[in-house]
Amino acid sequence: MTRGVTAVDSAPLMQQEQSLYSGAPGIALRHIADAQAGREEWETVHAWVTAMVRHPVNADPEACGLFEGAPAIAYALHLADRPPYASALLTLDHHIATMTRLRLRAAHGRIDRRELPRLREYDLISGLTGLGVLLLTRGGHDALLLDVLRYLVKLTEPVRAGHDLLPGWWTGDGPELRPSLRWPGGHGNLGMAHGICGPLAFMAICMRRGRTVPGQAGAIRSICTTLDQWCLGTGERPWWPEVLSRSEWKTRSSRQHGPGRPSWCYGTPGIARAQQLAALALGDARLQHHAETALAACVTDEQQLAQLTDASLCHGWAGLVRAVQRAAADAGPDSGLGAALPRLHSRMRDHLEQSGPPPPGLMEGADGVHLTQLDADVNTAPIPRWDTCLLLDG
Repeated sequence: MTRGVTAVDSAPLMQQEQSLYSGAPGIALRHIADAQAGREEWETVHAWVTAMVRHPVNADPEACGLFEGAPAIAYALHLADRPPYASALLTLDHHIATMTRLRLRAAHGRIDRRELPRLREYDLISGLTGLGVLLLTRGGHDALLLDVLRYLVKLTEPVRAGHDLLPGWWTGDGPELRPSLRWPGGHGNLGMAHGICGPLAFMAICMRRGRTVPGQAGAIRSICTTLDQWCLGTGERPWWPEVLSRSEWKTRSSRQHGPGRPSWCYGTPGIARAQQLAALALGDARLQHHAETALAACVTDEQQLAQLTDASLCHGWAGLVRAVQRAAADAGPDSGLGAALPRLHSRMRDHLEQSGPPPPGLMEGADGVHLTQLDADVNTAPIPRWDTCLLLDG
C-alpha cells in the first residue's frame, strides 16, 4: 500500500479497479469473508488489495462515493482488519474526511439557493448517505458524522418548487440519475440505493447506535409518513411505487399498477427493511408490523418473485434473500420471515443452476451471491459484516 491518493478523472479501468459495485474492492469482500472464516489464505485477499491500488487512488469529491474510489477501498480495507493496511487507512481517512466536508459545504450551498438536489448529493451509492455509512463504520470522526446527520435532517424539510410544495429530497434528476426531458419537474425516489430509504435506514441505524442530532427522530417520522401516504395494495399485501413523477405527486396517485421487481435497490425488500429499522429505532410496534407484513407478503407472492431474472444482490435473488435474512433476525415471532428463508435460498440455487454462474462482482456478480449463500439461516452472518454498505445490517 504505497500508492498515493490523488484527485483524478475516472477512467474506465480505474472505475473497475476501485469500484465496490463491480470491481476489485467488492470482489475483495468475498475473499475477506472466506479468509476470516479460514476457507482460504490471506494472500488471495492481498492480491485483490494490490489490484485496487494499481493506479493512484481516486479521491475527487465529484467522482467518489461509498461505491467508488477512496471510500470503496477504505471500506474493503477496514473489513479486512489487517495490520499492514492500517497506515493506508489513516491516509484514506484524511482524504475521505476532506471529501465529506466539501460535499457537505456544496449541499448546504444548494439548500441556501433553494434548488432541488441531484440524487448523487445524498444517495447511498454516490452521495452523503454512503459517506456517512463509511464514517460510522470506521469510527473516529464523530463530529463529521453528526454533520452528515444534520444535513440529512435538513434534507427532509419541505421545499417550494414553483407552485408545488415538495419534500426536500425531491430531485431535479430523472431515475437515470441526471435531468431528463422524460421527467419534467424531476422525481421522488423511494428506493434504498438512490432514494430516500437510504437516508431513512442510515438515520435509523445511527439512532440505534446512539448517534443522534436534534430533529433526527422527527426526520425519520417524516419519511415514514410519506411512505405511508404512498403505500398501495391491501393491508395484508402492501407495496410501494419505485419512483414518483411531479404529476403523480400533485394528483396523489401512482401510475404503477402493481408491485415491481422485489429488489434491494428499488423494491419492497429495501423499502421494508428501511422502515423496519426506523420502527426499531423509534420503538414503534405498529410500523414494525407494517414493514414485516409487507416483506412477508412480497416473498410469498409468485407474481412479484417471477419478476426476478438474475441472482444478483442489487436487483436479483441475493438482494431479496439478504434483506429477508436481516429483517428476520430483528422481526417479531409471528412475521414468517425466518420460515421463508430455506425456500428463498432454494429458489436462488435453482436459478443459479439454470442460468450458470454470473460474472465476478459484488452487486451484479458472483461475489455478492457467494456472500449471501454463506448464510443458510438467520443470525449466522459471515465475518465480517460485509452488508453494512447495503444498509441492511442494523
